[in-house]
Amino acid sequence: MITLASDCLVFEMAGGQSIPFSAEMISVELTGDEAGVFDPEFIKHASNAVFHYFKHGLGRHTITVGEFAGALEKVLRGFNFDAALPDLPPPQPRVIESDLRRLADESGNGCELFFFHRLRDELRLQLEQEPQLVRFRGLRGCVKQLAGARRWCARCQTLHEQIVDYLRNCLTLESARKNCALLVD
Repeated sequence: MITLASDCLVFEMAGGQSIPFSAEMISVELTGDEAGVFDPEFIKHASNAVFHYFKHGLGRHTITVGEFAGALEKVLRGFNFDAALPDLPPPQPRVIESDLRRLADESGNGCELFFFHRLRDELRLQLEQEPQLVRFRGLRGCVKQLAGARRWCARCQTLHEQIVDYLRNCLTLESARKNCALLVD
């Protein structure tokens, strides 16, 4: 009987053959989504680590190709694929915007009751698109338009706070299970 070299493992192939391999003899080729994610040198080191795990960590002398492939796949999946793809831009948050001045125009001059109803409808419409950020812009101009003021006054400040509070409350009620932020400027 021939003794196995100390740096080899016997791989049992699917066809029933048993072939001894050292860590350096193993060649790994990835297919599918992971094919271009990892550098070949990285894959070689990961393969050597899996080989070392079975040989020295578990004290195994024989292993099936399926066991080795499954362990290597688990190791590679443990690494963050996004970190291995530096040339991909980070995903942009979904931002949905509305103009508060436009909503004030659509509600009619000085009609706060219609405005708040229209504001809630607009928020619901935005939330149907499942954004990460809901932005309402033009708050200062909207407030002055609704208050009928040319300059900022105490009435404007009160209406400003009412609009922001109303939007916060509506967002809390409408998006109870959604992860969505609110920006009012």
